[in-house]
Amino acid sequence: AVLRFCAIPPRPRGQAAGMAQNLVTVATCNLNQWAMDFDGNLARVKESIRVAKAKRAVYRLGPELEICGYGCEDHFLETDTFIHCNQSLAEILASDLTDGILCDIGMPVMHNNARYNCRIFCLNRKIILIRPKLFMADDGNYRETRFFAPWKRRGYEQHTLDRSLAEITGQTLVPFGFAAIAARNTTFGGETCEELWTPNAPHIQMCLSGVEIIGNGSGSHHQLRKLDTRVQYIGAATRKCGGLYLYSNQRGCDGSRLYFDGGSLIACNGDLLAMAPQFSLDEVEVVTATVDLDEIRSYRGAVSSFGQQAAGTELVPFIHVDVWLGHQDLSDMSVQPSAQMEPSYPSAMEECAFGPACWLWDYLRRSGAAGYFLALSGGADSSSVAAIVGTMCQLVADKVRSGDEAVLAEIKRVTKDAAVDHGDPRALASCILHCAYMGTTNSSKETEDRAHRLAQQIGAYHASMRIDEVVSAVVSVFARFISGGRTPSYESQGGTPAEDLALQNIQARVRMVLAYLSAQLLPWVRGRKGFLLVLGSANVDEGLRGYMTKYDCSSADLNPIGSISKLDLKQLLKWTAEKYGYSALKEIESAPPTAELRPLEDGHLAQTDEQDMGMSYEELGVFGKLRKISRCGPYTMFRKLVHIWKHLSPTVVADKVLFFFKQYSINRHKMTTLTPSYHAENYSPDDNRFDLRQFLYNTSWSRQTRTIRAAVARMEEKGVEGAGAEDHQQQQKATKTAGVQLAK
Repeated sequence: AVLRFCAIPPRPRGQAAGMAQNLVTVATCNLNQWAMDFDGNLARVKESIRVAKAKRAVYRLGPELEICGYGCEDHFLETDTFIHCNQSLAEILASDLTDGILCDIGMPVMHNNARYNCRIFCLNRKIILIRPKLFMADDGNYRETRFFAPWKRRGYEQHTLDRSLAEITGQTLVPFGFAAIAARNTTFGGETCEELWTPNAPHIQMCLSGVEIIGNGSGSHHQLRKLDTRVQYIGAATRKCGGLYLYSNQRGCDGSRLYFDGGSLIACNGDLLAMAPQFSLDEVEVVTATVDLDEIRSYRGAVSSFGQQAAGTELVPFIHVDVWLGHQDLSDMSVQPSAQMEPSYPSAMEECAFGPACWLWDYLRRSGAAGYFLALSGGADSSSVAAIVGTMCQLVADKVRSGDEAVLAEIKRVTKDAAVDHGDPRALASCILHCAYMGTTNSSKETEDRAHRLAQQIGAYHASMRIDEVVSAVVSVFARFISGGRTPSYESQGGTPAEDLALQNIQARVRMVLAYLSAQLLPWVRGRKGFLLVLGSANVDEGLRGYMTKYDCSSADLNPIGSISKLDLKQLLKWTAEKYGYSALKEIESAPPTAELRPLEDGHLAQTDEQDMGMSYEELGVFGKLRKISRCGPYTMFRKLVHIWKHLSPTVVADKVLFFFKQYSINRHKMTTLTPSYHAENYSPDDNRFDLRQFLYNTSWSRQTRTIRAAVARMEEKGVEGAGAEDHQQQQKATKTAGVQLAK
């Protein structure tokens, strides 16, 4: 390519002589990248370029930081990461991959001793432009300014290439900064992930400067009910400014709690033209669209205000390449503009099932494990986890039956020498999912039966064991060596609340010990090799409330439901029962949630989760969203809920809010040891990465309590009423019942 550097935007050259349409085909992709897997990542990048070229695309867009993987985190502080990225880029440029196609590749670059998150535009074995990210994602799960500097200067400057890249390209200096690329027939610009979401997004200035094709390489994680927001943002951007906008995303688990959910798409003038699936086991997926560039020019030219603002905007600098990037064969009638399509959104239950299932598949095949172990209690949470693993087996079997050789090779490696029909999901589950019901005298026959039937329907290897001997042995050791022969008792048998809680917790903790023992030895028991990963099953609401025993069977290697609410999980059980015929899930969904840690009364349950917690799961979901998403402390939460819960008196609302914050703060320390969980909800209490707060609180919340009580008094003086007295009595009773429940 002949490069000319100029701050003047290009004048469109128009159509090739005799052409009825000015057509260009572009490509974007989902790539299942893995942080620090340079060889695997490079292979997937190469394959995506080959597929794009085979589909006759002249522009290929890839995800953010695709060469090294988005989730390298503190590895970005290491020189090695930059060295290996340069090696990968050099291998691409040394081949014919970039011949005739503008490749927009994501990788980190060190410029003047500062680290930048960059897009590398390559064409005909040359680097045309290095475009650093302008605005960093620095909230929620993201800490980009820890690793990268944002580019603050206008325009571009010269960057000195690494020696290996200079030798291959024949270039010493290349443009580095905020600029666009002008080919003979059209113009290209780039955004990176977060920049689209900013109030004054870079694509606005680029569009007003005459850029017609904009690519956004992204690393965006799955979150329930988020996809439509992403599509709306991109649609709105092209509807307002006109132009062709491509979005590329990673898809898969790249080594952390996040699942990048693909959904790469192409939109033009407000219309969606192509969209890749959100969930899939495919490692490389490329979608293309063909657009008539004159449609973009006509769309923009018809809007008077666009021309008025374009005439006065500060122009983006352009780098000119003397190349036609589009279709020029006049006789090829097979090339047609892409038709508009409607976006396809999965239901919330499909998201709950397929997202964690794909995350578990990536983790399983990349960890080298032989399968998963799950303590299956017959309750909603552990059954949801079993259903998700069952869904994973269904997805894998579907791919095998469709002839996907890559997935077949992976599942053969996981199942090792086992003689199994890899196209049968129940046969796969028998190899992969190992379950055990760990009952005590406090467990009911109903939950044991449900666990057995569910495991049978999924196809999982299942065992049922009684752990009373182990619990009694631990209590006996305590009585003999610690308490001088005194044995603790349940409250219902005359014991104190402390004794009751200790006896409940030891059952839960014994299950964790047996879970890890089983995970290590079950392959040996079955005459196989390898190890199993232990799955936890605590939901987001129980984590928020602290309704779990520290170091019980919620302590595991992975938790696929750790940021999914109880209400969503109950809907997931019904959906999975219908989808895959796991009929036991319907009965499990309708049963009252219970820990089964206290003695039964006449063979029936003596406790339920909501009674123990002193609040309902629905209330917990409200508290969680207000605390995290709406950033409410106790007083602000009370002020909001007193208007939302109009059926309750201000006093009852105040009691509920203060009780929640007391229990939350008592139990916050449990979040420091929370099992790595699939991130699905924005109110996750994950202390390690997402919800950064202290874990030692003044649990009286004295200032907040006085402020709320004063507000209640003012409301009562003004005659604010609600359905108060009976609810107030019930809340006080629940508060006393909960007491010190599960605080340890």
